[in-house]
Amino acid sequence: MAGRTATVAGVEVSLDHWIGGKRVSSSERFSNASPIDGSDLGAVAAGGQQEADMAVEAARKAFPAWAALGAEGRLPVLRKFADGILTRAKDIAAVETADNGSLLMGNLHRMVPRSAQNISFFAEWALGLNDHVIEHEEVINNVRYDPSGVAALITPWNAPLMLTTWKVGPALAAGNTIVIKPPEWAPLTCSLLADIAHEAGVPAGVLNVVQGIGEDAGDALVNNSDLARISFTGSTDAAKIIGQAAARSITPMSSELGGKSPFIVCADADLDAAAQTVAGQYINAGQVCLAGTRILVEASIESEFLEKVRAAVSHMAVGDPREPTTRVGPLIHPEHFARVAGFVERAKSAGAKVLWGGAKSDFGALYFQPTMFAGVKLSDEISQKEVFGPVLTWQTFGSDEEAIAIANGTEYGLAGTLFCGNEDRAMRIAAQVVAGTLWVNCFFVRDLAAPFGGSRISGIGREGGTHSFDFYCDIKNIAVRKGSFGPTGG
Repeated sequence: MAGRTATVAGVEVSLDHWIGGKRVSSSERFSNASPIDGSDLGAVAAGGQQEADMAVEAARKAFPAWAALGAEGRLPVLRKFADGILTRAKDIAAVETADNGSLLMGNLHRMVPRSAQNISFFAEWALGLNDHVIEHEEVINNVRYDPSGVAALITPWNAPLMLTTWKVGPALAAGNTIVIKPPEWAPLTCSLLADIAHEAGVPAGVLNVVQGIGEDAGDALVNNSDLARISFTGSTDAAKIIGQAAARSITPMSSELGGKSPFIVCADADLDAAAQTVAGQYINAGQVCLAGTRILVEASIESEFLEKVRAAVSHMAVGDPREPTTRVGPLIHPEHFARVAGFVERAKSAGAKVLWGGAKSDFGALYFQPTMFAGVKLSDEISQKEVFGPVLTWQTFGSDEEAIAIANGTEYGLAGTLFCGNEDRAMRIAAQVVAGTLWVNCFFVRDLAAPFGGSRISGIGREGGTHSFDFYCDIKNIAVRKGSFGPTGG
């Protein structure tokens, strides 16, 4: 492997960009440390204007040939790409765990298989896109999904591989070419993804990776006027900046942003299942945008349910994410640790009661105890702002109307979870909660064809199935007057 590389968890990983089918270095580099123990993972190439422009130009040149293949022509390459991800599952999982501290078993058995599925699913789905015909008394409307051009894909650090392939799959299947900007706090599996794409036969320039700091590489990328699409997953504040750049060129933008999701538990629910699911909100050290961080419990069951949750959380062992018994690993970075700790200390100062946790774990520098606050008001910072750590709040409600009001009492609208034993009641509550996804008696399961995205400040647009292609394609209607070509169509 040419250029500068590092051996991470026994796997050789390039630390350079992937542009136009080859590795490209930069004069500037940034350090990358493992959150597990602070060990050095290598000095990663820090791109800027030059590298971003090179990548967009490479993608622009590769676009006509890739688009011309059609969905059928792209399918074999994308299938091989997906197979390549599965073939290297152990390597990818090990590198992702070292790079961002997520659980190794979760990466190996869930995140990597889902990443491969993201590629294969959308490659197959694209085959039927142009079969949509709408009959009218005068015309036949033939709806086409045409490739739009070069797409910039900006991805987050909490699940870098899976959330990158969630964008890569439909973007490439649609016939677009792409420039990926990986997260600077966890860039390495996106680098591996470029190698796998190359080995699968993805042509040079179709998939490019520009690494670097968001304010440099990311800013240069989103301000390139040759982009046809910008897809971003990350914070609401960053989305505002990217949105301003997109607006200058009228570049369509899709964004999946933060959340402050409610987790509603009704008195007639399966309380054991609900308690286990509440404990599961601490997975990935709470660094999950979809997590139900605001626990809303019907007042009549508060004491009983609290003890069930306390017992479930007692099994959420903090430790090395490479160990199969660990359930809560480290926070991603010292800067993020300080942010989470700041939220906790301010909540304490505001009078919130710590039910458990509330401090740094003794396990290591970036490990934080699973934490639950009670005695909070809806107006409190800890109830309103996304902490993105293992920190939950506990509130009670006396009626469905009160539960709905609390659930909808933030600026966010990404997701929600509801445990309830009565179908009519559950559907009535679910219908009134503002959220892109509302799980009832389950959590974190969804068909890839289903719409996914956020409401309010939690995002713009929807992804999944045809919804993804609605964004990544230029949708055209060819309206043909009936009978205008004669009986033979000549």
